[in-house]
Amino acid sequence: MPSQKNTQKITIILWLKRLIGFIAISLWMYIIYNISKSPAPFIEQAPYCMASTMITFGFMSLVFKGLEYWGKQDNIK
Repeated sequence: MPSQKNTQKITIILWLKRLIGFIAISLWMYIIYNISKSPAPFIEQAPYCMASTMITFGFMSLVFKGLEYWGKQDNIK
């Protein structure tokens, strides 16, 4: 049976993941919107779209992995 401390930790991690996901998607949509407003043709915009997508979601994945690692710390002991 999980302790109250462990249950709170799991809840915090779950909400942090949701918050980080929301922030990442919002930021990504903002960046893509600003890129799409550029007068440049799509062929010039595409690398910026791809790079912003990879950086945004790569960072989000890194944070998610860190949160999962933090959540498993008590289970290792």
